[in-house]
Amino acid sequence: MVFRRLFDRSAPRDAEAAAADTEPEVDDGAPGTGEEIDDVPPEEVDAIDWAKRAREVVRGGSSTGSKRPSALHGTDSPAGPTHFVQAHGCHLIAADGGEYLDCTMALGAVTLGYAEPRVSRAAAEAALHGNVAGLAPVREVELAERLSTVIPCAEQVQFLKSGAEAVSAAVRIARAATGRDLVVCSGYFGWHDWANEGKGIPASARADVRRVPFDDIAALERATAEGNRLAAIVIEPVIEALPSVAWVERARAICDATGAVLVFDECKTGFRLRTAGYQELSGITPDLAVFGKGLANGFPLSVVCGSRAVMEGAGDAWISSTLASENVALAAAAAVLDWYEEADIPEALARIGGELRGAVDAAITASGLPGIATVGLDPMWLIRFDDPAREVRFLELAAAEGVLFKRGAYNYASVAHDEDAVAEVERAASAALVAIRAEAEGRA
Repeated sequence: MVFRRLFDRSAPRDAEAAAADTEPEVDDGAPGTGEEIDDVPPEEVDAIDWAKRAREVVRGGSSTGSKRPSALHGTDSPAGPTHFVQAHGCHLIAADGGEYLDCTMALGAVTLGYAEPRVSRAAAEAALHGNVAGLAPVREVELAERLSTVIPCAEQVQFLKSGAEAVSAAVRIARAATGRDLVVCSGYFGWHDWANEGKGIPASARADVRRVPFDDIAALERATAEGNRLAAIVIEPVIEALPSVAWVERARAICDATGAVLVFDECKTGFRLRTAGYQELSGITPDLAVFGKGLANGFPLSVVCGSRAVMEGAGDAWISSTLASENVALAAAAAVLDWYEEADIPEALARIGGELRGAVDAAITASGLPGIATVGLDPMWLIRFDDPAREVRFLELAAAEGVLFKRGAYNYASVAHDEDAVAEVERAASAALVAIRAEAEGRA
């Protein structure tokens, strides 16, 4: 099925032109499209082994763990590209000069397309007028006011830079507001000490944190039995699937009964499932929520927001960051909100994601290979392989065909994925799976 186009294709594609054009008139073009990207100057592309070069000077080869070769390709020996020099719409040019259709969309941080013209223009104009100063910017107030009308729980907000930073702020706010320490959580919340079990973290940092399985009511009740110690229940609302309403309602009821704070981590669900994320979809309002990723279409911005009682109840709990409210990201987020007010972007993401996922399903069916299926929600889905080695080989072969799929969770839809992109995804997935079948049959 071919989905209808929501937007025209008249938007400018040249990133430098978009950045240079800082006139205030409204650009009525489309979010980033899947058209051909501009040629990259030859001096920007070379045959250097960028993965090897990065390992020498960047810890782990990438400052973002999910972009390290072992995470991208399932092996420290890259099965595909590791670095890019340019990205537009749903395409990118890698450091080796190869052009790829991207299904990862910057780990879900981009919904409108890379280098979306209106967002890029807004960010460039903000930079030209001064990104930071010794005073708080008016854009901080303006964006906070707009978010308070869009997000059900957002009576007050505080801006930060990353999702991990914002969810840690939410935990501190909850502990300060309640005067308690115990946190019960379910999901992934980043790298900070309270939420991580890796090396270099003292056991004391997790002494008052209890993890429970996703969508397990009995486990939630056991972990929160000491209600007089409970500061917060922190939930990542989607882990491959929607939770049962009963589970989230039980979390809400426990918090109401004990005076604890219910926190939703909406970094992935916000501006994707709905503008306000899972709380808008479910009608269940948390006391605090965290947003990031799609909030600014890839510019670094996150927000912790919530009820006035909880936010002000935290008193002078110290949460501060020098660049939390720099103008470029705030302007980008305002431009994102403009798009979400003008068109039903989450509906488009669901429809387009269904088309992308359907294309891979068709390729899987045609290949006849067992042990492979797509799972998850249409706006954020993944390809599940029973055999990890087969997954690694699929990623390598699909990249050779010009399409980047995410290892594990998730492949993300963007409005830049058009009909041609869907066809390209099916072609690349089919070619990769046919090659795997041939190898398995000894014909490669």
